[in-house]
Amino acid sequence: MDNLLAEALISSGMLPVEHNDPVNARILAISEDKIEGFVREPFEEIANRSGVAVDVVLARIAAMLRSGTIRRVRQTLLATNLAEGALVAWKVPEHKIDGAFDWMFQRDPFSGHVVLRSTDTLSAGSDYKLWTTVKVPQGFSLQAHCELLTEKVGAERFRLMPAKGIFTLGVGHVRRKTIEPGSKADQPARMIPVQIVDLSDHEWDVLLALKREFTPEQIRPSPWVARANEAGVSLEEFYRVAEELNARKIVGRFSTFLEHVKPSAGGLRVTRFNALFHWAVPPGREIEAGGEVGCHHILTHCYWREAGPEFKNVNIMAVAHGTDKQLLLDHKAAIDQHLRLSGLPVSYTNVFWGGRSEIKPSEISPHVYREWLRTVQS
Repeated sequence: MDNLLAEALISSGMLPVEHNDPVNARILAISEDKIEGFVREPFEEIANRSGVAVDVVLARIAAMLRSGTIRRVRQTLLATNLAEGALVAWKVPEHKIDGAFDWMFQRDPFSGHVVLRSTDTLSAGSDYKLWTTVKVPQGFSLQAHCELLTEKVGAERFRLMPAKGIFTLGVGHVRRKTIEPGSKADQPARMIPVQIVDLSDHEWDVLLALKREFTPEQIRPSPWVARANEAGVSLEEFYRVAEELNARKIVGRFSTFLEHVKPSAGGLRVTRFNALFHWAVPPGREIEAGGEVGCHHILTHCYWREAGPEFKNVNIMAVAHGTDKQLLLDHKAAIDQHLRLSGLPVSYTNVFWGGRSEIKPSEISPHVYREWLRTVQS
């Protein structure tokens, strides 16, 4: 099915674009977070694993991308190994918080997730309402970057929480809709350590072409041919470098990211609630606790982060999404019980709920950072 036919079907309403269409759901159950690493023919792999014909996969993904059901299609990177990064909690005066949110989303390409969060009760850190993920390329300072953002948005203070280890990293909102509280893997999650790696200019050329988002017109077989041309290398050289980066644990997944915050054109939401779970476990037991938390299937992210005294020394954080708030709390209760049964004491726990939210990939190019810094400091 070619793109012109797909466009005609979309405009005539004949090609479904909602995430809950049965065929789309089969595709998304694979394409959201099941294609790990670098794959030479990612759409063919999605077709093989979903049982949906490849021409249908191509047409449906392109259609969902055009309609906004899918917000981006791209090869993800384990950017924690490419650039210094952190989750950052910001304390911003109430009358400045919307402006701070807009500035970080619209004018800072190094801020990725930008989220307003709240707690159900007044608790440790609940006055930190703006949360972002920030990455700065190698050779630049994360602390200095956040100090500059503090000046630009009028923040009172910020708390940097870099990841010391990653236990879970994925999306998969469609397949997580039917997961029962307590569902988990048989073994604890293994921690991926955060270790910055150096790349050559040649590797950066390939990497930057590799990670760029796909347009609907680029959803086609052999999608890397054009990217190899963009990087100025042969296709075989592109494959060689990409597979070497993959072996070095720099490449994440090939993913279709759903618009999970805003409703689709048809008014449907993939998720409604975004929960950031906090646990404080004894120092020295973070890897053990992260493994026991991170093995739960509902979680899209799980990290070892040191939140400090502002958050009662929380050191394990995890994220879950859903359409039912109580069900998410039931999932957390099941994780809490599992920690107790595992003999892991928790001195403090909390939930921060996501509100207004915008998400974009964090830029990691040193060249882009230098140009941005020149612009904002002029």
